Formats: sequence, C-alpha cells, structure tokens
Amino acid sequence: MISSSLPVSEHIDVVLVDENDRPIGAAEKLYVHQKGFLHRAFSVFLYNEKGQLLIQRRALGKYHSPGLWANTCCGHPYVDEANKDAAVRRVKEELCLDVRLQPRGHVRYALTLTPTLYEREFTHLFEGFIPESTFINPNPQEILETAWCAPEDIRQDARKNPHLYARWFRLYLLKYYDRVFKNLPEALFP
Repeated sequence: MISSSLPVSEHIDVVLVDENDRPIGAAEKLYVHQKGFLHRAFSVFLYNEKGQLLIQRRALGKYHSPGLWANTCCGHPYVDEANKDAAVRRVKEELCLDVRLQPRGHVRYALTLTPTLYEREFTHLFEGFIPESTFINPNPQEILETAWCAPEDIRQDARKNPHLYARWFRLYLLKYYDRVFKNLPEALFP
C-alpha cells in the first residue's frame, strides 16, 4: 500500500489571489474552501495515443466529492511553488507517474459543493501524454480507480449522469469543453 505524502490532517496553505491571479495572501486549504475565498489551483489532463483522457474516481476518504469521477489530477500549489511544478508533484503523489506537462491556459469559477464548502478557484490547466500501456499505480488514499475515456464520451455521460462526476469536472466538460478538450496540439502526441 502506498502512503500519501500529505496526511489529511496536515495543515496546507494555499495561495489567495485576486481576479487576475495576483497573490494577495495565503490561508489553510480547508478554511479557504469553507469561506469561499478565491485561490490558485491547477488541473491536469493526461491523454494517450488514441486521444483518450485518463480520469480518476476520487477516494472515499476525500473531504469533498468522494467517489466521484474527475479529471486526471487536480490540486493547489504550495506558497512559493510554481503552478507547473505543483501539477507535476501531484501527478507523482496521486498516480505515481513522472510526466512532462505543458500549459493550456486557465479558467476561473465559483461552485457551491455543499452548504459549507465552496470552490472558488483560478485554475491553471496543464496537459500531457502517456502511452495507454503505462502501468498506473494510483495512491489508494487519493484514487479509487482510473479509466481511459474519450472526452466526448465522458461529456455525454456527464449530461446523463451528473451525480457521478465532480462539479469542477462537469464544468470543464459542459461549459469549458472547447477551451479544455478541443484542438489538442499535435506535439502532445509522439
């Protein structure tokens, strides 16, 4: 069994930002989600040679959105950590993979997850490639299972079964689909 390098009870500060992603402070991650403060985040999308996206089903022990399908990986950079470095770090922690990522822009959104938890994030998007044959050994404290799926198929299923998908992933699939999933650069695929 793989142990998480970030225990659930550990105090983790995230970067608070203004509407233009300029840092304005830092605060503890759970507190930030309880108060709905705008903060910096990232989302990773890994594709295989067929153009399928690696998705994950979140572990049941996650404090929000447990058991729901989400994009390959997401998280928050530490204070003074570059966004890309944070994304590479979390892919390693969650999926035990070393990856090269390239930026895909950003999205900003606000979601109410529960009456006491909010996602208000300025999210930097990153994409990368791994062969479908790559052995994936997910950290069980983070991920229940993974699957390879065509983005359009996931989009259709998210419309039919929204209760199976994390809110931010549904937002990417239904509101920001073209920005996130269309016109993937050929350089992404060897």
